[in-house]
Order: sequence, then structure tokens, then C-alpha cells
Amino acid sequence: MKTIVLLLALAPFEAWPQTPAPDPISLKDAVRIALTTHKAIASSGTAAQAAETRIAQARSGNLPRIDYSESWTRSDNPVFVFSSLLTQHQFGPGNFQIGPLNRPEFLNNFQSQLSAEQKIYDGGRTKIAVRSAELGRDIAQEDTRRTRLETIAAVVRTYQDALLAVEQVRATAQALRSAQADLDRAISIRDAGMSTDADVLSIRVHLAAVQELGIRREADLSVARAALNDAIGLPLDTSHTLTTSLSALRLPEVKTSAYEDQAVGERSELRQIKLGIALARNQTAAAQSALLPEVSAHAAFEADRQRFYDRGGANWLLSIGLRWNLFDGHANRSRIAESTLIAHKAELDQDRAKSAIRLQVRRAYADLLAADQRIVVAKASITQAEESLRITQDRYQAGLGNITDLLRTENALLETRTRHLAAIHDQRVAAAMLELAAGTLAPESEILNEGTK
Repeated sequence: MKTIVLLLALAPFEAWPQTPAPDPISLKDAVRIALTTHKAIASSGTAAQAAETRIAQARSGNLPRIDYSESWTRSDNPVFVFSSLLTQHQFGPGNFQIGPLNRPEFLNNFQSQLSAEQKIYDGGRTKIAVRSAELGRDIAQEDTRRTRLETIAAVVRTYQDALLAVEQVRATAQALRSAQADLDRAISIRDAGMSTDADVLSIRVHLAAVQELGIRREADLSVARAALNDAIGLPLDTSHTLTTSLSALRLPEVKTSAYEDQAVGERSELRQIKLGIALARNQTAAAQSALLPEVSAHAAFEADRQRFYDRGGANWLLSIGLRWNLFDGHANRSRIAESTLIAHKAELDQDRAKSAIRLQVRRAYADLLAADQRIVVAKASITQAEESLRITQDRYQAGLGNITDLLRTENALLETRTRHLAAIHDQRVAAAMLELAAGTLAPESEILNEGTK
């Protein structure tokens, strides 16, 4: 009775729980959802948008700065009173008297001022700042692109993990049914007086081991489902029916060197290093521009009044100024040397990164070829193991075999099926890791389709 209950429990594991009804989801669907909902992508996209705003900040250096100020001052300071009366256009002959000049009465001055400043020449500082901001935006965009590729790879891996878990549960259920049939066969043979209780007990032990394996794989499946939802960016308990089958891919005839060349041109890490070199050189130009003078124009309109609304006058001012730092303790020259060294370091890092990325491609390519060869070997082994089990069962039924051979062939078949499933899983994951290493993994990649091998 317990065996029947376990069989009924294991049978539905090829799908998600039926209440509520799960939604079907293919591997491509999972990737599409992840690219639109995952928080990591949203976070990196926000960082890229923030970098974009810094370009506008840098371009503001080409535009005039306009300020408005309003102030109120009350004092009997002789100089203040004298100058305020002039700017208010309220100075009269009586104000030249010695007494009022030395000890004037308190005076209010409401001052409104509108000023504007425009840089005429800044040694290229603004242009260089804009270029630095653009490079920073490009670096942030490459980081977003890398996050997208890593998200796709994570979805592929966890989706294939979930598929493998489903197939392993199914294989265990199949082994359980076969073990139950062996138990029924052993009981029949014992009842016929052709064997002893030892055979029946041995098969019961084997059956319990398969049941234990089924429990473990059920737990693995539950975790694999949650991991897939996490990779997609959905709540961990979201239910789905996986519609992409765990089947081998037909691999294209592409040499390792082609993937390596793609990686050198497409990997975000290398693009970021290249942009970092350009940014360091731009910082050198920025430090050099600090050695040049800065010319700006200044204009101001001012209104001064004794009362906020009347008894006042207005004046304006226009000036052009030059500012040139002649000595700063060699700070700028030190910054030039620093940014030059940073650019040189980035160039050395670029060569090192290229070698590391080529190695990643070769490792992923080797993993893919090994998995593909394992599929061929395991597939042939399944046919041989099934035939061996059939022969062993017939021999045992006829009293020509022993229980040890029967259990050994049962375990061999289960192990062979497990190896075949693992090889297919590893091949599909390795294909994704190869495209990730080459920097070409995308929602349209062929590896996201159903296998055809």
C-alpha cells in the first residue's frame, strides 16, 4: 500500500502543482520575463540613467550662470550710509555737511541684484568634462549589458536545473516501478518454492533505497523551482509548467578561435577597460587644461532702495576677467603624471584580461565538447543497460539468475539514465556559458530553443 501511495505521489512531478493551475513557461519566456522584471537589471539601468544626467551637468559649463539675490541692511556706518545714498540716487547737498557725514542717522537699504556670468574661454575644461561624463555613461551601459547577459545565463542554468530535477524524479519513479515489479516477481518465485525469503528481503531493501532516493530528488526539485523563480525575479513560490524539454542541442561547427575573437570584441569587461583607458587619458587632458587661463564675462543689474518699493535707484555693470593660475605647488603636474600612469596600468590590465577571457572561452568550449561526447556514450549505455536488465529479469524468472545480478542491473540502468540526463543538462548549460564567455548570449540565441539532437 505504501508503495502505491509513493508511486501516485511521484507521478505528477513532471509538472508544477495543479492548484492553482500553473502557467506554462518556456526557456525563452523565462528569459524574457527576467529581462523585464529582475531587480539587478533595473538597478544597473538606473545607474546608467544617473550617468546620463552627468553629461547634462558637464554641458552646463557652456551656458551662462544667472543669479538673483535680495537683501536688506540697516546701519549708521558712515561709509555704508554715504555709498547707499549714492546707489539709491538720494544723495543731496545736505549730505556733505560734516555732522551728518561723521554721525549719520540709521539708513535702510533694500538691494535687488540680478547677475550673469558666461565663460568665454576655459582651456577646454568643459569639453573635456563632457567627454568624461560620456565615457562614464558608456561604462555604465556596458555594466548594464553585462548584467543582462549574466541574468540570461542564470535563467538558463536554473531552468535546466529544474528540468533535470523533473527528469530525475521521473527516472526514479520508473526505477521504483521496475523494483516493484521485481518484488512481485521474487514473491511469485518464492511462493513457487524456487527461492527463499532472502531474495524478497533483498529486493525490499533495494525498493526502500529507491524510495529514499525519490524523497531526496523531490526535495531537490522543490529547491530547483525556487532557484528558477529567483533567477527570473519572481516570488519563490510562483508555480510554472516548464515547456522546454531537456533534450540535447545540435552544435554548430565553430572553431574555438572564432569564439575567442568574438569574446575579444564583445565582452563587456574588455569594453569597460578600453573605455577606462580613454577616461584616464581624458583626465590627463583635464589636468593639462588647468594650466591654461580662463576668461569670463560678468554682467549685473542692481536696484537699491530705502523702502522696499520706492526711494531708490538702479545701476548696471559689465566686465570681462581673466584668471590664470601661475603656480599651484606642482599639483596639476602631479595629476597629469597620475592620470598617465593610470592609463598605462589600464592598458596592461587589458592585455591580461584578454588572455583570461580567451582561457574562459576555451574552458567553456571544452566543457561543451565533453558534455556532447558524454551524451553519445550515455545514450548507447541506456540501450545496453535496458537489454541487460531484460535478460537478467528473464533469467531470474526462469531460475537461471540470482538476485545479486538482478539488483546490480537495476542500479546500473538507473545510474545510466541519470548520467544521460546529467550530460544533456551539462551540454545545454555549457552552451550558454560558452556564449556568455564569448559575449554573444542574447534572448534570441539558438541555445534557448528546443533541442534537436
